[in-house]
Amino acid sequence: MKLWDKGYDVSKAIETFTVGKDRELDLFLAPWDILGTMAHITMLESIGLIESDEHRQLMAALREIYPSTLDGTFRIEDGMEDVHSQVEWMLTQQLGDMGKKVHSGRSRNDQVLVDLKLYFLDEIRQLVEHTMQLFGTLQMLSERHKDILIPGYTHYQVAMPSSFGLWFGAYAESLVDDMQFLQAAWKVANQNPLGSAAGYGSSFPLNRTMTTQLLGFDDLSYNVVYAQMGRGKTEKLLAFALSSIASTLNKLASDVCQYMSQNYGFLTFPKELTTGSSIMPHKQNPDVFELVRAHTNKLQALPMEIGMIISNLPSGYHRDLQLTKESLLPAIEQMKSCLGITDYMLQQVIVKEGIVEDKLYDYLFSVEVLNREVLKGVPFRDAYKMIGEQINAGNFQPERSVEHTHEGSIGNLCNEEIAAKMNRALDGISIGRFRAAIDKLVKG
Repeated sequence: MKLWDKGYDVSKAIETFTVGKDRELDLFLAPWDILGTMAHITMLESIGLIESDEHRQLMAALREIYPSTLDGTFRIEDGMEDVHSQVEWMLTQQLGDMGKKVHSGRSRNDQVLVDLKLYFLDEIRQLVEHTMQLFGTLQMLSERHKDILIPGYTHYQVAMPSSFGLWFGAYAESLVDDMQFLQAAWKVANQNPLGSAAGYGSSFPLNRTMTTQLLGFDDLSYNVVYAQMGRGKTEKLLAFALSSIASTLNKLASDVCQYMSQNYGFLTFPKELTTGSSIMPHKQNPDVFELVRAHTNKLQALPMEIGMIISNLPSGYHRDLQLTKESLLPAIEQMKSCLGITDYMLQQVIVKEGIVEDKLYDYLFSVEVLNREVLKGVPFRDAYKMIGEQINAGNFQPERSVEHTHEGSIGNLCNEEIAAKMNRALDGISIGRFRAAIDKLVKG
């Protein structure tokens, strides 16, 4: 069944090529297609395009189908072009001509737009939850290990003292900035496109404000041409959010792989969380973090991939946009997987104490000694020269205690302030309103 069927058959080769992976990927959108249809027919009843009894029967049928889209039993059958065709066919099979009325006042264009935006909002909700779980773990580890010093590096050279508290805390604050990207994606996705039809509106007296409220959107995409132009832009912005989180996880994974190696030995994990070598019995490999690093490298390329799909399109709908689903939907699942496994691993991390006691790290404290001379009244440049000469002569004596007190330093991590900053980012993501509207539609 094709919603655009005009009574002639299309070449099988053309159908296979144009449908692509839509049947597979549309299963992600099926719950949202049901909900979008519920809101749409409720609005159609309010303007007299369907009768109250028809509305009641259609809503009952849609609520009967809805659970199957959540438990994995919903199927897009052979011969069906997409989820929209499948749902309309199921309604028609059950209710006859009544099922054919649900498409009045909308096009597949705005139907898939609303499906995607609702899907994106729910996926952003899940990404927020996964990110906050990891954020909490990082803050906990930062506080727990704040007094354990480790070397800090620049240019891969031993530089200045750091700490596990500072290291874990840095990645927690990095997630705060990532949350700002998620907030931006949420705000752009949270605009209702339903009623824009094929991109030029409808002669029916549609009530787009009503469907906006029913679906829990914060606002409308008012201009019907722009509503269609927003497809691709929304996906690209969400891709930037995924890329930002990926960059944080990528750097964290690289650090972990380095810190686990025998040349560093700063941390490790229980043996059951690592893998071994087929010929080297001593190996304990960080395979999880190597794979996180690889997956997040792919995710950082996502904005470019989507950008290239949409880069030379004029206004109006174009079939090119179908391919953005193939790039973005699996990427969202991969991002959630990477966040989940990273949090799982870090909850069981084993950190080493006394790392900086090794003579290898004597020069780590050169700046500490230099600064103490400055505090005694020695001009900085003279103190720098004096300590440099001691190092060159091989008689530098480190003092391994550190006294850093300014905001964000070893002795003043500001984890509470970072948590407050994260809460401010979360304030811009109105998850409660969205979920309440969806629950009301489902339960009636």
